[in-house]
Amino acid sequence: MWWLCLTLVYCGPHMEGLFISHLLRGIQTRTPLNTRGWVFPSETSAALYLEGLGFLVLDYVPPTPALYVSAEKLQGDPHNPFQRFLAAKVQGDLLKAEQLKLDRVVVLHFAGARGFIDAPPTRLLFEVTGRNANLMVLEAGAGFVGRILMAAREITGSRNRYRVVRSGGEYTPPPPYEKLDPRTLQLEDLQVLQDRPLVKARDVLDGMGPTLLAELSRRSGVGLSDVVGDHLPEVFAAVKSLVVDPSVASGSLSEQAREASQAEQADALRKTLRDVLQKRLRVLAMQLQDVQHAEAGTETAQQERSWADLLMAYQQQVPEGASQVELPDFYSGEQVTVPLKPDAKVWQNADRLYARARKREEVYLKLLEREPQLLQEQEQLQATLEVVQQAELPELKQLEQGIVGQEQTKNAVQVGARYRIGGYEVLVGRNSTENELLTHRIGKSMDHWFHAQGYPGSHVLVRSAGKELPFEVVLKVAALAAHYSKARASGNVPVDYTRIKHVWRPRGAGKGQVHYTQQKTVFVDPALPEADV
Repeated sequence: MWWLCLTLVYCGPHMEGLFISHLLRGIQTRTPLNTRGWVFPSETSAALYLEGLGFLVLDYVPPTPALYVSAEKLQGDPHNPFQRFLAAKVQGDLLKAEQLKLDRVVVLHFAGARGFIDAPPTRLLFEVTGRNANLMVLEAGAGFVGRILMAAREITGSRNRYRVVRSGGEYTPPPPYEKLDPRTLQLEDLQVLQDRPLVKARDVLDGMGPTLLAELSRRSGVGLSDVVGDHLPEVFAAVKSLVVDPSVASGSLSEQAREASQAEQADALRKTLRDVLQKRLRVLAMQLQDVQHAEAGTETAQQERSWADLLMAYQQQVPEGASQVELPDFYSGEQVTVPLKPDAKVWQNADRLYARARKREEVYLKLLEREPQLLQEQEQLQATLEVVQQAELPELKQLEQGIVGQEQTKNAVQVGARYRIGGYEVLVGRNSTENELLTHRIGKSMDHWFHAQGYPGSHVLVRSAGKELPFEVVLKVAALAAHYSKARASGNVPVDYTRIKHVWRPRGAGKGQVHYTQQKTVFVDPALPEADV
């Protein structure tokens, strides 16, 4: 029998580990379940129909991914290469549903399918981790480790230094952490909360986020800020009741839930702002070190200038082709060794030394002018960092607008040559790196993408926001794409264009190398746009 393993990781804002456990119990009691294939309601969601239950929806859009069963009738064809790959590889009946601890990792086992093209053993791994949400097809195997066949979003080391997700690479789940499992919890295990407020239960109990923490408070009658103390039996009973039924009572997500949620948001935002400030402080520290290094360089500049003076004064004593020469110092009369370039004239060696000395002095003066500004910014950032450490959520949000906004402005990079054609913004990649950024990072799924057919050249992106381009605009953008290609000197150049969602980078390809489908082709002469049409 063919087998397929579907793995899901959930970390959304409203669905927590115990919610997933409850959801899977409802599925597991009905297995094996017939499936009727995948539908794709959007470019970042997939739904698998389970007979008798409805659609199991995997919504992997950042920053609010979700996993749930829907009775609503869903439909939609694959929108991109990954979804087409998913529909072809993940097939067959659902045989078993299980969860790895309460770490929000779920494994759904499927029987594969035989047909004109057999569906091979595979696993689908779903990371529902906020802004890092991802969905991956893995090769067959046990557990949660294996080779990635294709990922919805490829994560390189430049985007995440800790975990890399790439087609053809090995996948390993996030590192585990040790918490108490509410399903096997004993009363004596909760002694760790004896002298702690109930809000700390999240640090102790697995599968529990701000929503369930507020419900735990409601069911136990213990406030989030209250020390648990003698209320351990009530808290224990409430935990066990959440294991059986983690549904949230109406109104329980009021003040307490908001407190827990806001505390979590504040911690996350505080970390983000702290990272931004500390990164900038490290840059400032290095720039201030540059001032010190440049100051030390002025001593070298004085020596180089004195050597040049000696060379000009004693030109007749310098042998031709020498790599160094000893000349008497102007004041002490002691012999000074002056290094030379053997293939240069005496005056050329002197000019070289004068130029090096002048360069060192200019660098020092420029950095010295900036030093007061750097010190002032360093002092301000250190003061802001102290405020961030103590601030609550409302103040942190105000600080975010200033801190992150300023940092984004400093780090903003203009990618690609820019044009305006027919009211549309047009970006042209000037090298493989810019091509990669324009196509895979900057372009939206419904933007238009142009490239000279069969010739190396620039990726040309039209920010069309889903609109159809007038044919006159298509011709002018195509001419621009032909101009920025190896076919620039040719005439009647074929240029392909399609939506960004139909362009993808094949496994193992280099920067800027892509495949695409659904393209149309026009023949144009290379030309730059004269003005906006």
